[in-house]
Amino acid sequence: MSITQTLFPLGWQHYLLGGLSIGAGAALLFVLTGRIGGMSTVFSSSWSYLLRRPYFQQRRFVDSRSWRLVYALGLILGALVWWLGFAAGKPEATTVPVWQLLVGGFFVGYGARLGNGCTSGHGICGLGSLQLPSLLAVLTFMATAFLTANLIARVLT
Repeated sequence: MSITQTLFPLGWQHYLLGGLSIGAGAALLFVLTGRIGGMSTVFSSSWSYLLRRPYFQQRRFVDSRSWRLVYALGLILGALVWWLGFAAGKPEATTVPVWQLLVGGFFVGYGARLGNGCTSGHGICGLGSLQLPSLLAVLTFMATAFLTANLIARVLT
Protein backbone atom coordinates (compact mmCIF):
# COMPACT_ATOMS: atom_id res chain seq x y z
CA MET A 1 0.00 0.00 0.00
CA SER A 2 1.41 3.40 -0.96
CA ILE A 3 1.71 6.34 1.42
CA THR A 4 -1.11 8.11 -0.45
CA GLN A 5 -3.43 5.14 0.03
CA THR A 6 -2.44 4.92 3.70
CA LEU A 7 -3.08 8.61 4.37
CA PHE A 8 -6.16 8.88 2.16
CA PRO A 9 -7.91 5.48 2.07
CA LEU A 10 -11.05 7.06 0.57
CA GLY A 11 -9.09 9.06 -2.02
CA TRP A 12 -7.70 12.58 -2.00
CA GLN A 13 -9.78 14.25 -4.70
CA HIS A 14 -12.69 15.21 -2.45
CA TYR A 15 -10.28 16.89 -0.01
CA LEU A 16 -8.82 18.93 -2.87
CA LEU A 17 -12.29 19.87 -4.11
CA GLY A 18 -13.37 20.85 -0.59
CA GLY A 19 -10.27 22.96 -0.02
CA LEU A 20 -10.65 24.72 -3.36
CA SER A 21 -14.33 25.38 -2.65
CA ILE A 22 -13.62 26.83 0.79
CA GLY A 23 -10.80 28.98 -0.57
CA ALA A 24 -12.92 30.20 -3.46
CA GLY A 25 -15.80 31.02 -1.12
CA ALA A 26 -13.59 32.99 1.26
CA ALA A 27 -11.95 34.81 -1.64
CA LEU A 28 -15.30 35.66 -3.24
CA LEU A 29 -16.68 36.96 0.05
CA PHE A 30 -13.68 39.25 0.43
CA VAL A 31 -13.49 40.39 -3.20
CA LEU A 32 -17.23 41.04 -3.54
CA THR A 33 -17.92 42.54 -0.10
CA GLY A 34 -14.58 43.29 1.59
CA ARG A 35 -15.67 41.07 4.49
CA ILE A 36 -13.61 38.38 6.21
CA GLY A 37 -15.49 35.13 6.72
CA GLY A 38 -14.27 33.94 10.10
CA MET A 39 -16.74 31.85 12.07
CA SER A 40 -15.78 32.95 15.60
CA THR A 41 -17.41 36.33 15.02
CA VAL A 42 -20.56 34.51 13.90
CA PHE A 43 -20.63 33.04 17.42
CA SER A 44 -20.47 36.43 19.12
CA SER A 45 -22.74 38.24 16.69
CA SER A 46 -25.38 35.50 17.08
CA TRP A 47 -25.31 35.87 20.86
CA SER A 48 -25.88 39.60 20.40
CA TYR A 49 -29.52 38.79 19.58
CA LEU A 50 -30.04 37.20 23.00
CA LEU A 51 -27.56 38.74 25.43
CA ARG A 52 -27.66 42.42 26.31
CA ARG A 53 -24.22 42.46 27.91
CA PRO A 54 -21.98 45.24 26.59
CA TYR A 55 -19.50 42.82 25.03
CA PHE A 56 -22.13 41.27 22.75
CA GLN A 57 -23.72 44.63 21.95
CA GLN A 58 -20.56 46.04 20.39
CA ARG A 59 -21.26 47.74 17.10
CA ARG A 60 -19.08 45.29 15.15
CA PHE A 61 -21.29 42.39 16.29
CA VAL A 62 -24.67 44.07 16.04
CA ASP A 63 -23.99 45.64 12.63
CA SER A 64 -22.72 42.41 11.10
CA ARG A 65 -25.00 39.81 12.61
CA SER A 66 -27.48 39.64 9.73
CA TRP A 67 -24.97 38.77 7.02
CA ARG A 68 -23.07 36.50 9.40
CA LEU A 69 -26.22 34.46 10.07
CA VAL A 70 -26.74 34.12 6.32
CA TYR A 71 -23.08 33.06 6.05
CA ALA A 72 -23.59 30.39 8.73
CA LEU A 73 -26.81 29.25 7.06
CA GLY A 74 -24.82 28.82 3.83
CA LEU A 75 -22.43 26.48 5.64
CA ILE A 76 -25.33 24.43 6.95
CA LEU A 77 -27.00 24.32 3.54
CA GLY A 78 -23.68 23.32 1.96
CA ALA A 79 -23.48 20.37 4.33
CA LEU A 80 -27.08 19.46 3.48
CA VAL A 81 -26.32 19.58 -0.26
CA TRP A 82 -23.29 17.32 0.27
CA TRP A 83 -25.30 14.92 2.40
CA LEU A 84 -28.17 14.66 -0.07
CA GLY A 85 -26.13 14.90 -3.27
CA PHE A 86 -22.94 13.01 -2.55
CA ALA A 87 -23.66 10.82 0.47
CA ALA A 88 -26.99 9.66 -0.99
CA GLY A 89 -28.78 10.85 2.15
CA LYS A 90 -27.03 8.15 4.19
CA PRO A 91 -26.85 9.41 7.77
CA GLU A 92 -23.53 9.75 9.52
CA ALA A 93 -23.42 8.23 12.98
CA THR A 94 -21.61 9.15 16.15
CA THR A 95 -21.63 7.63 19.60
CA VAL A 96 -21.11 11.03 21.23
CA PRO A 97 -24.24 12.14 23.12
CA VAL A 98 -25.98 15.25 21.79
CA TRP A 99 -25.44 17.18 25.03
CA GLN A 100 -21.67 16.63 24.75
CA LEU A 101 -21.70 17.88 21.16
CA LEU A 102 -23.58 21.01 22.23
CA VAL A 103 -21.31 21.69 25.21
CA GLY A 104 -18.22 21.05 23.07
CA GLY A 105 -19.52 23.39 20.37
CA PHE A 106 -20.13 26.10 22.94
CA PHE A 107 -16.60 25.79 24.34
CA VAL A 108 -15.04 25.78 20.88
CA GLY A 109 -16.94 28.96 20.00
CA TYR A 110 -16.04 30.59 23.29
CA GLY A 111 -12.38 29.60 22.97
CA ALA A 112 -12.18 30.89 19.42
CA ARG A 113 -13.65 34.19 20.50
CA LEU A 114 -11.30 34.34 23.48
CA GLY A 115 -8.37 33.69 21.13
CA ASN A 116 -9.49 36.47 18.76
CA GLY A 117 -10.29 34.12 15.94
CA CYS A 118 -10.48 30.57 14.73
CA THR A 119 -9.01 28.41 12.02
CA SER A 120 -11.47 29.66 9.42
CA GLY A 121 -10.66 33.31 10.03
CA HIS A 122 -6.94 32.97 10.61
CA GLY A 123 -6.16 29.78 8.69
CA ILE A 124 -8.13 30.47 5.56
CA CYS A 125 -8.69 34.20 5.35
CA GLY A 126 -5.70 35.46 7.34
CA LEU A 127 -3.09 33.23 5.74
CA GLY A 128 -4.66 33.85 2.35
CA SER A 129 -4.04 37.57 2.79
CA LEU A 130 -0.50 36.95 4.16
CA GLN A 131 -1.19 38.29 7.66
CA LEU A 132 1.68 37.56 10.10
CA PRO A 133 -0.62 37.52 13.18
CA SER A 134 -2.71 34.85 11.46
CA LEU A 135 0.38 32.74 10.80
CA LEU A 136 1.30 32.96 14.49
CA ALA A 137 -2.28 32.07 15.49
CA VAL A 138 -2.39 29.04 13.18
CA LEU A 139 0.98 27.81 14.44
CA THR A 140 -0.34 28.17 18.01
CA PHE A 141 -3.58 26.32 17.12
CA MET A 142 -1.66 23.48 15.49
CA ALA A 143 0.94 23.15 18.26
CA THR A 144 -1.83 23.06 20.86
CA ALA A 145 -3.77 20.49 18.85
CA PHE A 146 -0.72 18.22 18.40
CA LEU A 147 0.19 18.49 22.08
CA THR A 148 -3.38 17.83 23.25
CA ALA A 149 -3.87 14.87 20.89
CA ASN A 150 -0.62 13.27 22.01
CA LEU A 151 -1.31 13.81 25.70
CA ILE A 152 -4.81 12.38 25.43
CA ALA A 153 -3.54 9.42 23.39
CA ARG A 154 -1.00 8.63 26.12
CA VAL A 155 -3.61 8.95 28.87
CA LEU A 156 -6.11 6.69 27.09
CA THR A 157 -3.60 3.94 26.22
